[in-house]
Amino acid sequence: MIDDQTVNVYQKHSSELTRFATGLVGPSDAQDVVADAVTRLITAPVWKEAQNPRVLLYRAVLYEARMFHRARRRRMTREARAATQEAYVMSDIAPEVAMAVSNLSPQQRAVVFLTYWNDLDNRTVAQLLGVSEGTVRKQLGRARERLRRVLE
Repeated sequence: MIDDQTVNVYQKHSSELTRFATGLVGPSDAQDVVADAVTRLITAPVWKEAQNPRVLLYRAVLYEARMFHRARRRRMTREARAATQEAYVMSDIAPEVAMAVSNLSPQQRAVVFLTYWNDLDNRTVAQLLGVSEGTVRKQLGRARERLRRVLE
């Protein structure tokens, strides 16, 4: 049974979590990632002892996005092995920038999304992701460099 406090916390943060997940996995899978993350989190013992539920929710969404990408890579590898050369053709329909951002690691995409789309400072991003400010600066720098190389 889900208590009222959990429902209130979810309702308060669900739209921002969905926007965050959209930056990590895209709009078609964002709601599923959030739902899976929240379901997994609220059944864990750590949820009952949470000092800052918002931080736990962001961490859970990031973790779930990482699992989503791992599963997708495994599926793509299986499909590539099973497909013949003629049957497996990837169409190049994505814009250049979207392609470049999609090739960043989930951690780098998370930092880029929260920094540029949500206009958060390094301290806030670090708190939401449960990492140090130095890690945020390092991941942001690596992401910028990678994007610069790809988009030049």
